[in-house]
Amino acid sequence: MKKLIIIAIVSSTVVITSCHPKTTDTALFANQAIPVKVISIQQQQSSHQIIATGLLSTDQDAKYAFKIGGVIENVLIEEGQYFKKGQLLATLKTTEIESQLQQAKLATEKAERDYNRAKNLYQDSVATLEQYQNAKTGLEVTKRTVDLVQFNKQYTAIYAQADGFVTKKLANKGEVIAAGFPVFAINETNVQNGWVVKIGITDAEWAAIAEGNQASIHLDAYPNEILQGTVSKKYLAADLASGTFVVEIKLNNTNKKLALGMYAQVSVATNGTSSNAIIPYDALVEANGDDAFVFTPIEGNKIKRVPIKIAAFNQQYVTVKSGLENVSSIVVANTAFLNENTIINIQK
Repeated sequence: MKKLIIIAIVSSTVVITSCHPKTTDTALFANQAIPVKVISIQQQQSSHQIIATGLLSTDQDAKYAFKIGGVIENVLIEEGQYFKKGQLLATLKTTEIESQLQQAKLATEKAERDYNRAKNLYQDSVATLEQYQNAKTGLEVTKRTVDLVQFNKQYTAIYAQADGFVTKKLANKGEVIAAGFPVFAINETNVQNGWVVKIGITDAEWAAIAEGNQASIHLDAYPNEILQGTVSKKYLAADLASGTFVVEIKLNNTNKKLALGMYAQVSVATNGTSSNAIIPYDALVEANGDDAFVFTPIEGNKIKRVPIKIAAFNQQYVTVKSGLENVSSIVVANTAFLNENTIINIQK
């Protein structure tokens, strides 16, 4: 019976001990002033930046098609392949156009005979001037028909008009295709140059940007590198689908392998300047994206929690977009132990 009583007492002791709250670092400062350091807010003048996103494209795109309809004989390039200027890309069967050309040539030969006969008869005063002129006109018409068919024959083949690559193949060998119907959608460029990013922005941002402004481009495909570019074009009408105004950023020459449609984040430096507060990383509390908090001293040994918006980061400091307009100094040490009820002791 005595053993049972001892066990019960020990068990109670264990329960009581386990329910005791754990001492935290913050609790150590609960009844005393926390030493902190305070610095004055510094301002930095910088060019106004406009941040936007867009997709990688090229500065020229086109659709290649046959001028005349017919049966496709060969398609010599596939989607995603690069081509050189002057390269043969596709051909039509020429049986029909060759027959038309032969007919036109035969008609010209007959018209020439008719013209010579009418000319001789007119000179002998047998044929009238009208008959002679009609024969001459008939000959000219048949010659122009030969020129027309020969011109159309040149477009039974598609040749590349510039360096580029195929983004979409719209027809295949053996298909009957109508005149002017696209066979390829292409982008004119070469492997290195000619890339652009098209961004959609507000009308106010569009007005602030000028052609020639410098831009920094970040691609998800190359997360550790920043590419450079220049504003090359401002579209003069809003995009009807999105309601935004489009600005085109031309990338500087790069040796990176790029692909159409890559997602890009763009920062454009405008001609205007702005003044922003800069603070050290140690001052930040509960940073989440571009939202964070800082503490500012008030009434001697008390503090106030101030929400801020972050504009940018670098290796030395944080640029604050807004929130510190009426703040002259902030706390930069022991911020993890502070709340608005904390008593502080400012250290020199």
